[in-house]
Amino acid sequence: MAHVLVTGGVRSGKSRYAEQLLADVEQVTYLAAGYPTGDDPEWNARVAAHQLHRPASWRTVETLELAQGVREADRPVLIDCLGTWLTRTFDTWEAWEAPVASWEPRLNREVAELASAISAHPSDVIVVTNEVGWGLVSEYPAGRIFADHLGRLNQVIAAACDQVVLLVAGRPITL
Repeated sequence: MAHVLVTGGVRSGKSRYAEQLLADVEQVTYLAAGYPTGDDPEWNARVAAHQLHRPASWRTVETLELAQGVREADRPVLIDCLGTWLTRTFDTWEAWEAPVASWEPRLNREVAELASAISAHPSDVIVVTNEVGWGLVSEYPAGRIFADHLGRLNQVIAAACDQVVLLVAGRPITL
């Protein structure tokens, strides 16, 4: 059993690497936070490309309820990805313009529940996320909120995992 956080920049090969970790497993629950939307054809094409890489025997669950999805899975789990989950969660909560204090306690609870579910899962859990903080601090409040909270989220989930792998130009570096 392995609990692995796979992190890296956009288009670094994170998802493909995470899928390869479970390539020999016939039944996987794939928790997808980046599901198609009706109004963004470019995003929908990205989602479709990701779907093509998954074996037909894997069960895809498009959800923002990641902790619940991990708890309910009776097989290995792949979560893709925490950055998309955080964005979708903020959208759902209308958090981008709201005072941080109005939603941060709820976010902290959900992150703690996810970390607990990952730690307790009796099978493999592979979690994909984006690495943040290697560039300039955003001039926009939404960018700063996202980077700050994804960075914290990544730290909590990394602590719940046995291993962290950084992908750079498609190459894994075990941390």
